[in-house]
Amino acid sequence: MLSPKERLEQLEKVLDELEDLSISVPIIVEGIRDKEALRRLGITRNVIALNRGKSVFTFSEEIAKRHRRAIVMTDWDRRGGMLARMLKEALMANGVEAIDHIRMQIVILSKKEVKDIESMPTYLERLKTADTLQRRACLVRAKDI
Repeated sequence: MLSPKERLEQLEKVLDELEDLSISVPIIVEGIRDKEALRRLGITRNVIALNRGKSVFTFSEEIAKRHRRAIVMTDWDRRGGMLARMLKEALMANGVEAIDHIRMQIVILSKKEVKDIESMPTYLERLKTADTLQRRACLVRAKDI
């Protein structure tokens, strides 16, 4: 089992990869709140909200006109999982490579603590707090020795 520090470090690496990819690859999220959550995590480029009144296929056709690759970053609840599959299939049908490994890494690293993108900034803060408390406890124990 990963410590809060290890989990935090791995999540930060995944988010850094997401930010790097966002230079040239759009990140598709479910809605405006997800877009805002990514912004709070420092990912500000190329984030597109899916829920704009269009079908998944129509949305995918529009993405295909401008991009050859897209990152699928839907929530990891039941609805988000179904949407991710539909989106991936629609993107691929339109000749767009659907990148979903980042979403899967975040799902694994956040375990059952978080089920959506909106909760990620708060979760990362909790991990940072847990890591800080753990380091302080180690320092106190070291002083007692």
